[in-house]
Order: sequence, then structure tokens, then C-alpha cells
Amino acid sequence: MSARPIPHAQQAQHGAGLDTAIGAAREALLRQQHPDGHWCFELESDATITAEYILMMHFADEIDAGLQAAMAVYLRAIQRRDRHGGWDQYHGGALDISCSVKAYFALKAAGDDPQAPHMAQAREAILAAGGAAKANVFTRILLATFEQVPWRATPYIPVELILFPRWMPVHLDKMAYWARSTLVPLTVLCSLRAKAANPHKVGIRELFVTPPEQERHYFSRRGLLRKAFLVADRIARGVAPLIPAAIQRRAVDRAQAWCAERMNGEDGLGGIFPPMVYWYEMMVLLGVSKTHPMRATCLTAIQKLVVRRPDGSAYCQPCLSPVWDTAWSVMALQHAGTDARTQDAVQRAYDWLAPLQVRDVRGDWGKHLPPSVRPGGWAFQYANPHYPDIDDTAVVAAMLAVRARRSGQPERYRTEVASAVQWMLGLQSRNGGFAAFDADCDREYLNAIPFADHGALLDPPTEDVSGRVLLCLGLSGYRNERAAIERCVDYLRRTQRADGAWWGRWGSNYIYGTWSVLAGLALVGEDVNQPYIRKAIDWLLGCQNADGGWGETNDSYFDPTLAGTNNGDSTPNCTAWALLALFAVGQADTPAVRKGIAFLLGDQNEDGLWWHPSHNAPGFPRIYYLKYHGYTAYFPLWALTRYRQLNRLHQPQQPAIETGFFSDVIQVCRA
Repeated sequence: MSARPIPHAQQAQHGAGLDTAIGAAREALLRQQHPDGHWCFELESDATITAEYILMMHFADEIDAGLQAAMAVYLRAIQRRDRHGGWDQYHGGALDISCSVKAYFALKAAGDDPQAPHMAQAREAILAAGGAAKANVFTRILLATFEQVPWRATPYIPVELILFPRWMPVHLDKMAYWARSTLVPLTVLCSLRAKAANPHKVGIRELFVTPPEQERHYFSRRGLLRKAFLVADRIARGVAPLIPAAIQRRAVDRAQAWCAERMNGEDGLGGIFPPMVYWYEMMVLLGVSKTHPMRATCLTAIQKLVVRRPDGSAYCQPCLSPVWDTAWSVMALQHAGTDARTQDAVQRAYDWLAPLQVRDVRGDWGKHLPPSVRPGGWAFQYANPHYPDIDDTAVVAAMLAVRARRSGQPERYRTEVASAVQWMLGLQSRNGGFAAFDADCDREYLNAIPFADHGALLDPPTEDVSGRVLLCLGLSGYRNERAAIERCVDYLRRTQRADGAWWGRWGSNYIYGTWSVLAGLALVGEDVNQPYIRKAIDWLLGCQNADGGWGETNDSYFDPTLAGTNNGDSTPNCTAWALLALFAVGQADTPAVRKGIAFLLGDQNEDGLWWHPSHNAPGFPRIYYLKYHGYTAYFPLWALTRYRQLNRLHQPQQPAIETGFFSDVIQVCRA
């Protein structure tokens, strides 16, 4: 439960001005820091992951009754009984058929009576939306393993895919890391037609409009390319029985070796839930003993994702976000206080972050690049060495560079920063932009294969990550990398919308993207008075709500005309992003900014932080959404501290040597 907001009048009565608000938020954030110096906030998604966790226990016949009961409490609590009766992808969204089918199935497996009011309401909503046959590919594969639909309801995904040569149009190395790491164990489950133990023989035939064995139209046939892949799918199914068993065994062995190499200890395959759970079920299918170290470690990695709440509920996170949370928390704290306790906390965070740089593993990203591009990135999670993240790397490297320079120790992180910049520039895509994990992972035809009905098989360059790389180059002293910078700026100019905004791939949505880009452009020396930048500023100002804040609905991923709007509902994270964008382009002392700051001051909770129920980032736009609990903690604090820094309001006496991000921002912007 969140603390209630302090009303504006009450804040005034308590004399809670800017310094008081910053002090309260600083103390609240410091309380969240782990003893070793890092932060890791909850990362919540929709009902899908938690439902899949319950069903994984039934697949393997390893049911933790207490955990299952707690997860059932959570699933019931997030059912939208007051709206559509089912489950949605994000707070306030429409009913999602796949999410609802999984949640209903999990609750029934957990023992909920199908005739209970909440189950009946969910069933009616699912049937009204076309029934379980309308669910996506991942859901149909799960249902096939539980014998709820025939295997022909799923696309043909042969394990032999792992043996394909790289020149083939469809190849694992041409897919995004999350798709690759998920697909390898999934091909084994599909090729061997895995069968869940399902000890209680739970079924959900009642969720089908037509009996599942009579369904005929499982796949979309829209588009010539998709039709061509469906023809190939049928041909492959016909040829499959002719493939020698020895080849399939070889492919299964290769898949096992591939997963084992990237197992990542107790941090899990790929560092994300789907590959972990499919890898675990693959080991169950292949008869790997419960006591085998690989299987036991994989289960531990999955269990570490579980969050147990004081109200008796529990849910499963899709992954953990410690590097990301620590980087932004330190960014917010840099000038939140000059006292020894705050600065010690900041330095402990740097000491925790720096050693996590991946310097000795040439991950999957390197298969497309020359040997001269050496490892140098940071992962999103505690550990994920095969898949470092460009976005995380840009933020951490920029902060290390600033910390070293402003503390009077310019050599302190020089090697780490240089390695990070070299690695990121090596992953610049041909169009000038930067993606999250790979370079040139943009073969759009792959999203037409039947398996890819989610449209998320690729990792193309995006505006927000590209802006973050520019921010890093500007703050870390690499503004002389003009060729790379100019290519990236050209990419950003091409991707700007007609109204001036930029799309946000990893945060919701256009407000996040526009902030990310404007900050990067300013820090590499782009003239902020250019028309295209002025257009972005005007767009942001036009999105401000009457209460002074900003907000944006995830519906804008479906309908771009909703960009920057949320029915007038402002959120602390969107307000902070908009303010930070305006600060970057010299708008630190304007009526709009003062109104935005007033909104944050009035929206602060009694515990010193901020809260809002909305999901604030996509895992995959239009498919899967996330709620970073940290976004309403550190971003508003950063906006307040930067406002104070830029305007020198109520500023405590600074030490002789300022240490932090904001003083460098000011210097760069004034240069």
C-alpha cells in the first residue's frame, strides 16, 4: 500500500518547501539502499508471469501450496471486476484475452471454484472476446502442454532451428536476445510435444466458444509474407516425420549445451522469466533429476523473482533491475545533500556498480561484429554477461566519468568509461541509431513468421536508447566522436514525429522518448534553438495538464493521437521526465516548470516518495507492460534537485569540490 499524498494546503502549513521535500525524498531513498550500496525496486508486470509461475508448478508437479495460495490472492486482487471482468496488460487498459486465459487457468489450478463470482465474471468476459482460441502463440503453447488444445494450434517450431547455418533467412542470431534465449528451450518443448504432469487434471474447455479440437483458424493470414510463412509452416510439418531421429537428438543436445553455457547461475538464463521457466520445464521433460545442480539452480533463479507482500499476497517479477535502479537512484541523490551520509551512500553505489562491467565475456552481440569490438557493457540485472544492455551502459559510464572528473580523480574510472564507449560505438546500427542489446537486429520479415504474432522478435534501434548514448558521449568527454554523433543525430531527426515528439520504446511513451532525446541532443552540443528542437519543446509544453503535471496513457502505443495525454491524470514519473527534458534545453525557470515543480511538491507522499498505480514502461509495446516501482521514487527527486541546482534556490553551502551530475550538466549546457 502507498502512503497517502500530502494536500497542498497541508504542505504549506507544515512549511514543506523545496528543501524539505528533497530532504524527505532523500531520506526515503536512502532507507531503500542495500548495505552493499545498491538499490533494487520491485518490477511488476501484469497477471501473466504470476499465472505462469503457478502453472509451471503444475507442469512439474512441484506445487508449493503456500506460495500458490499467496499468488492466487494477488491474481484475484488485480482482476478488473469493476471494468471488464478479466485481466489487462496495464492499469486502466482493455481486457487482454491471453492474460485473462492464463490468470483464469492458474486460479482454477490453485483451487478456485469455476462457479465463484469472480471466475464466472472472468469466463464471461473471455467468451465475449472470442474465447481462448483467440489467445496468442505463447498461451496456445502453454495450453498445448496441458492438452487443452491440439499441437496444431501452435506454430511449427523445430528444435533443428539451432542447427541452421547463419546464411538462412530464419536464424537465432538474427533475433533479439530475449527471443533467442526464450526460443531455444521452447523449441525442445514444442518438438518433443511436452506434456504437463497436471496432477489435478485441471482443464479449461469452458473458455472455448468452439471445442478446441474443432478450431480451424488459429493463425492470422493477413499479409502476403505471413501467408507465405504459413505455407512454409505446413510444408515443414509434413516433412518433419522424415527427419532422422539422430538429427533431432543432436539438436536437443545442442540446445541443452546452449542453455547451459548461458545459464547465468542463480541470476537465470537471460536474466528474465520466460527463458528461465522454459529451460526448467525443458529439464523436467528431459528427465534431469531434481537434485541436479543445473535444475536446482534454475529453480532457485526463478524463485528469486518472487515478491511476498505483507498483505499475504505474492507475485513473480519478470526480472530484477538492480543496475538500472542503482544508476538512477545515484543520479537523483548526487545533489540531494552534501552531508557525509548522503555522499557516502553515493560512493558506495559507485563502488558497487563499477565492478559489474562485463569485460571478459564476448556475448551473442559479438557474433555480428569484428574482434576489435571488445566487451565493455553493464547488464540490467545483477548478472547477465552474455547480454549487456546499451541503455544501462550509457547511464553508468556517464556517471562514472562525471564522478571521477568532479572528485578531482580523473583517472579513477578512465578504463571502465573508455571500454564502455568503445563497446557502445561498436554497436551503432547502420541507420545511425542504437538498440538495447544488438546492432542491426532489424530484419522485419522475421516478425511475419507464425511464432512471432507478438511482433517482438527484433531489437531495432530506438530513439530513447540513442538519446541516452548521446548523453553518455557528452558527459563522459567523448563529444569529439563527431562521426558517430552526427549519424545518431541524423537518425533522431528522421524519427521525430511531425508534432515534435519522439517515441519511447522502454518508457511510456512519447514524454519519456522526448526527454531521452532532448537530454542527449543538448549534451552533445546541438543548438537548442533549432526549429526541430523548439518543436519538441512546444509539444511538451502543450501536453502539460491543468494541475501542472504531465501524464501519458499506455494506450498511446495503440493510438498515437493520444501521445502525451492521460485524460488529465498527471503522474509523478511523467512530470519528472517532462521537467528534466525542459531543464536540458534551458527552460529551468519558466511558469510551466514552476507549475510542474508545484505538482511534485503537492503529490509527495507522507513517506517522502511518490506513487501512482499506472504501468510506466513497456516490456514490449502493445504486448506487455511493466511497472517500475522505482520510477516514482528517484525520477521526481532528481527533477527537484536539478531544479534547485539550476536555479540556486534554497541551496545549502556547497563543498569546495562539487561532486555529481548536475554541475556538469550546467557546464555543458552553458558551453
